[in-house]
Amino acid sequence: MTRDVTLHDAVVAGIAVAAGLLAALVLKVVLRWLAERALRTKWIGDDIIVDVLRTVAPFSAVAAGVASGAAALPLNHSVGHTLNEVLETLVILVASIAVARVTGELVQTVAQSRSGVAGSATIFVNITRIVVFAMGFLIVLQTLGISIAPLLTALGVGGLAIALALKDTLANLFAGVHILVSKTVQPGDYIRLTSGEEGYVVDINWRNTVVKQISNNLVIIPNGKLAGTNMTNFSRPEQKLSVSVQVGVAYDSDLDEVERITIEVAEGVMKDIAGAVPDHEPAVRFHTFGDNRIGFSVILGVGEFSDKWRIKHEFIKRLHQRYRAEGIRIPVPERTVSLRQGDLQQGDLHQGGRATSVPHPRACQDPAVDAAADVAFDDRRSPSNPSRSV
Repeated sequence: MTRDVTLHDAVVAGIAVAAGLLAALVLKVVLRWLAERALRTKWIGDDIIVDVLRTVAPFSAVAAGVASGAAALPLNHSVGHTLNEVLETLVILVASIAVARVTGELVQTVAQSRSGVAGSATIFVNITRIVVFAMGFLIVLQTLGISIAPLLTALGVGGLAIALALKDTLANLFAGVHILVSKTVQPGDYIRLTSGEEGYVVDINWRNTVVKQISNNLVIIPNGKLAGTNMTNFSRPEQKLSVSVQVGVAYDSDLDEVERITIEVAEGVMKDIAGAVPDHEPAVRFHTFGDNRIGFSVILGVGEFSDKWRIKHEFIKRLHQRYRAEGIRIPVPERTVSLRQGDLQQGDLHQGGRATSVPHPRACQDPAVDAAADVAFDDRRSPSNPSRSV
């Protein structure tokens, strides 16, 4: 100190500090009121501005009060300069933290609005916050009188070594940025990889992509692998999609009636079941003459991928009930077994290429075996009837 502190100096310094605290309290109340008003507007910019001021302005008022109080005291030049630098550094750090937080929230909001989902792309949020913190750190160094040119040079030289050491991490980072920028995958999309993993994309961060399966399990996929594999995105270009249900009816069915009834059932499902697309027009397409049925596909519309299980469930139940009421038969698989002369010899029963000696069929206790044996022996005695179907 240049001289001793007097009572007048202490009173002036105390008043300055008290004024700073009072100003901080007033600013906090006023900015809270402004924040409530900003929430009622559609523009998001006023919310960001008020949020930053609510953090920075009160602290700046306190710092200004402390600086004014220190100026009223008989401090020497070096002490006063150091105190001012410390206060400036604290204000810059607080401002950097506030700007980084608010900017990160803004980026997250924009990412959600662009993708139209509730997920978060934290990779952009993290990059934004790192950039803001780096700028704040450089400003602090410049404020303290430290030249940042050698630091930037050192970072440029060491950047190559860091890139080689973190090769995989940087590959995943840039792969994640590429995925989000190209909009091939966004948080909330339902995807399926060629390796079999499928589910909803929960988050894309700086290293990996988190996929939540329908069973609520999380699958962690490195961004580099996701960018380099074949993938089906069921949410792009839109979430609505069509699903096909395979049905078959007997050959004696009236196909026009089958088509009419099936479309009526499908239209009812589209209108009644949550997750269906009410304005979707179901379609029936016959495609196969099968062994015992005529096969066709029923095309239904669903709002998004996970809804298809519920839609197919309700459609199959209603269609089965309607077919039973209308007398439309869904055939079950049938098989005809033919016994020919020489397949079953007297005293021998051939099974799987092995001959097993058995007594005369009349000695068997099973009526079905007795009947089959009678057919075989009747075929042997009647050359004009070489085979019979059972």
